[in-house]
Amino acid sequence: MDTWRKSSYSGPGDGNECVEIANSPTRIAIRDSKAPARATLTFPAGAFSTFVQALKGEDPSTGTDPAGFQV
Repeated sequence: MDTWRKSSYSGPGDGNECVEIANSPTRIAIRDSKAPARATLTFPAGAFSTFVQALKGEDPSTGTDPAGFQV
């Protein structure tokens, strides 16, 4: 994974308060932009959206938040 990119919501200043992602056809990798040489979290490509939904507090099986509202 050579092509890493940051979110446009990376924080103030130089934007180093974020994670970076890189993707291939079969997997998605995530790393800390402040320590790119350290550990990388890697997911199968299909599991990444479930991970992001969980971070947002959504129920991946229904597409709703924990209170039951459609997201």
